[in-house]
Amino acid sequence: MPKKKPIPSHLPILVVEDDGLVRMVAVDMLEDAGFQVLEAGSADAAWAILERTPAVGALFTDIDMPGSIDGLILAGRVAERWPHIRLVVTSGGQGLCDKEVPDHGRFLLKPYLQGQLLQAIAAAA
Repeated sequence: MPKKKPIPSHLPILVVEDDGLVRMVAVDMLEDAGFQVLEAGSADAAWAILERTPAVGALFTDIDMPGSIDGLILAGRVAERWPHIRLVVTSGGQGLCDKEVPDHGRFLLKPYLQGQLLQAIAAAA
């Protein structure tokens, strides 16, 4: 399999997490790795951001969140509308395998380390 190209530095990663502290840690991990980051506290808020800013390199979303849709539904809708966005889904309560994430995305179990997050983003199609 050919090596995947890195996400271009001008494309931000959208972090979707309802727990403010967990979101802050994820954002810090990505910013420390040199990424630009956008944040949302729900899938609904993330969708609104994507409507305004579709030039996103990756979506990193928790599954369980308040609002009209959860993170897994968000990932599926993003895959349909913006197939160029890499998908990484996370949860501390649900265990999925990668093949259950839409569009060749990746699943990352909480708690995770920075290296694991970066590896999941790099491995997502």
